[in-house]
Amino acid sequence: MATITPPKYVRQVLVTLQGRGYPAFLVGGCVRDMLLGVQPNDWDITTAALPEQLLELFPGARVTGGRHGTVTVRVNSHSVEVTPFRVEGGYRDHRHPELVQFVADLTADLSRRDFTVNAMALSADGLLSDPFGGAADLRRGVIRCVGEPERRFEEDALRMLRALRFSARLGFSIDLFTMEAIREKAPLCAVLPPERVREELEKILLTAAPETALEAVSLGLLDSYLHRRLPQPLPERLSALPRRALERWVGFAWLLEHYGCVSSAGGFLQALRLDGRSIHLCSQASLLLNAPLPETEADWKRCLRRCGIEASLCAARVAEAFGRDGRSGKLLRSVLKSGECFSLRQLAVTGDDLMALGLRGRAVGEMLEFLLDYVIDYPENNRRELLLSLAGGTEE
Repeated sequence: MATITPPKYVRQVLVTLQGRGYPAFLVGGCVRDMLLGVQPNDWDITTAALPEQLLELFPGARVTGGRHGTVTVRVNSHSVEVTPFRVEGGYRDHRHPELVQFVADLTADLSRRDFTVNAMALSADGLLSDPFGGAADLRRGVIRCVGEPERRFEEDALRMLRALRFSARLGFSIDLFTMEAIREKAPLCAVLPPERVREELEKILLTAAPETALEAVSLGLLDSYLHRRLPQPLPERLSALPRRALERWVGFAWLLEHYGCVSSAGGFLQALRLDGRSIHLCSQASLLLNAPLPETEADWKRCLRRCGIEASLCAARVAEAFGRDGRSGKLLRSVLKSGECFSLRQLAVTGDDLMALGLRGRAVGEMLEFLLDYVIDYPENNRRELLLSLAGGTEE
């Protein structure tokens, strides 16, 4: 497997710690990514030094990890998170440990981690500590829990969704015993905060294997949000959608609504605490998908007028990706490319123009809507003089 060398500022922290007699290692996801030949996004260090020793050793460092003891060290313009070796226990609510204890043993620290591919450590001189066979699992392309999978998931139920996320992101299979434990412990996901579930689902949806989110449904990890689980297999493929959050959320939520797993796509996304704008757009797109899509340019313009560009495009893309309608999406893109009027903002007259003609109150809005409806059918007539004449008068 290819390796990547950590940047100088990271090596500087490692060497400084080791020079003071504190064993220190790169750990977790950065080691995994280095061994895969992927540039890490973050560099995490674990060490035998205690938080107070880290603060003394690195001027300007600050504690950012609460009782976990994580200290953020600044090196020039860069930041590195450094955490003491620790063990945990007494996990309350299947998420948060009641006991956090700093230890001097690296292996003890690695033994509390979720999966073998995340339970490796690398020293500054390139020596790999891999007590649980993570490197072998990387070569085999397998996600496997450290130790007993049932225990790992009882400690932190979010690890079940993380297993699916790593599987989707890396293109790995999930170890048989780990998968059996996910099926058994799936009800524990009911205690997870909706925000954390949403974060993991979005990360899954944005991988090259977004169908893994549907697998999470089938395994029961989202049962607390659903009326029923999905039938398998489905003809629709989320991977046919553009790798953007909005389109993938629309496709995922609409499938759940279409197959009767949720009452509405919008309600499901609201329960997951998705942001309000995305919920609105997904709801609008789902409404469009639940009916035949427009078949004429004029109908698409009225749809754009009612639902907006983003929701309309999302609906068309989902319909195309799921093989429901190919022609309609092309028609929509043709309308948008033409620049023809479908909104009041594009209309050649304004409310002020109509008020100058003597219209007042509701009559102004009603006339604007009438003129817009007219222009949608006759786009070549979106001309100021003509519309003013139609409204009841002309400029002198």
